[in-house]
Amino acid sequence: MSDNKRKYPGLFITFEGVDGAGKTTQAVKLQQYLEQDCKVPSELTKEPGGTALGKAIRQLLLTTPEEGAPRIDERAEALLYAADRSEHISEFVYPRLCKGIIVISDRYIDSSIAYQSGGRELNEAAIEGLSDWATKGLQADRTYLLDIDPTSARSRFETTRVSDRLESEPEPFQDRTRQEFLNLAKNHSDRIVVIDASQDIDNVWQQIKTDIDRLLQHYKEC
Repeated sequence: MSDNKRKYPGLFITFEGVDGAGKTTQAVKLQQYLEQDCKVPSELTKEPGGTALGKAIRQLLLTTPEEGAPRIDERAEALLYAADRSEHISEFVYPRLCKGIIVISDRYIDSSIAYQSGGRELNEAAIEGLSDWATKGLQADRTYLLDIDPTSARSRFETTRVSDRLESEPEPFQDRTRQEFLNLAKNHSDRIVVIDASQDIDNVWQQIKTDIDRLLQHYKEC
């Protein structure tokens, strides 16, 4: 894998947002649409945990101390996310992009910046630089930021499962994370499409579909 400006025939699409925003639901709908309706090859993945190594890192990162996990220093946490991402890009994402496959990832670099810089209040440039180095500069071609108030988002899952390490963080942490996502969207408006995730699932999907249909025109021409 070479530097960040290298071209590849596939498309790299990412979904971002606070936990409970509906990223996974919409990522699955997109993958089904691409395969069944558009007849284009696509694969769905996630961070952390998109590779064998990533699954082990995910277990460390998201299990809470109450569940027996060790305490993780904030910088160590950032490094573990970067290690997962490096393996994910090298072993899964980039080889598929080179084959012309559309790769859809549930979370990518924006999540590290939002959670580690916004939520944890670590240095943004350091977090961004770490991920840039880990991925050799690979950026998403399109990012869908599903924006929703964290309190509303949390109510969607807190009665159905145990919260993980990040989901268990207090309200100020979640609010800082959301605001950092919105800051990223403002600074990268050419790549990030912000969608109101408080709408029903079908309305959110229709906005994604409208945008992805435009994006696919370029993809098919390449």
